[in-house]
Amino acid sequence: MINKLVEKIKKTEAPIVVGLDPMMKFIPEHITKAAFAEHGETLEGAAEAIWQYNKAIVDNIYDLIPAVKPQIAMYEQFGIPGLVAYKKTIEYCKSKDLVVIGDIKRGDIGSTSEAYAVGHMGKVQVGSNSFYGFDEDFATLAPYMGSDTINPFKKVCQEEKKGLFILVKTSNPSSGEFQDRLIDGRPLYEWVAEKVVEWGSDFMGDSYSYIGAVVGATYPEMGKVLREIMPKSFILVPGYGAQGGKGADLVHFFNKDGLGAIVNSSRGIIAAHQQAQYAEIGAANFADASRQAVIDMREDIKSALAGK
Repeated sequence: MINKLVEKIKKTEAPIVVGLDPMMKFIPEHITKAAFAEHGETLEGAAEAIWQYNKAIVDNIYDLIPAVKPQIAMYEQFGIPGLVAYKKTIEYCKSKDLVVIGDIKRGDIGSTSEAYAVGHMGKVQVGSNSFYGFDEDFATLAPYMGSDTINPFKKVCQEEKKGLFILVKTSNPSSGEFQDRLIDGRPLYEWVAEKVVEWGSDFMGDSYSYIGAVVGATYPEMGKVLREIMPKSFILVPGYGAQGGKGADLVHFFNKDGLGAIVNSSRGIIAAHQQAQYAEIGAANFADASRQAVIDMREDIKSALAGK
């Protein structure tokens, strides 16, 4: 799957992953009214609105991008109907040949991690049959509990040719409370980066490892150091757009060949119709606003890399 991701980035010339992180406040009224008319103001109604919103956006951007990243919490808040919408979104994106990164941030150990790995990345055995659960192509993991968290996922991913992105230096303001702590004179995130390299050293694609890292766009200088530590690890870069990151902040995350990183934007794309620069497109054409936001993001990154 890492080879497919690299090839799709080359083909689209867009190292972009769109975060499908829907919130009810993002969804235009005509979508929610139709969903509530069918299902009432219920969890099922909310899930239907989310699904129709996602579908319309994907229909308008799938030819421009290599990947999407649904954040499972945005679906879990609506209970079982929300998880059904999450699964439908994954299936629909894969039908459009998009790579799906499940932003699940799991981080448990032992049989619990094994169950998460099977449910999200592999097949669960039911009698003489086996079934895919959510079936994402990549998943995000929190490494705080060490290799016991990562290894069960790695085992399933090796069987399925799928990949992982390990949280190394995240974009949130309080990330430094732990991640920046010095251990033997070096910040913790550098030690985690070295483990990412170790975990991925025997799980390589053609040019990059199946095990990558999450490093926030809001810390470009740290990104430069981490790129050097992890030359063969793909870096998933959140924090573009709404969190303050811009193209000029991203150059250090990429290798000299212009590959090695994929940049996430969530509300900056899926809620573009609510931004002043796309307001004239209007809520009725929200998916057109999302498409234009992708195009603008692609050009911003391309321009920054050209001047690298």
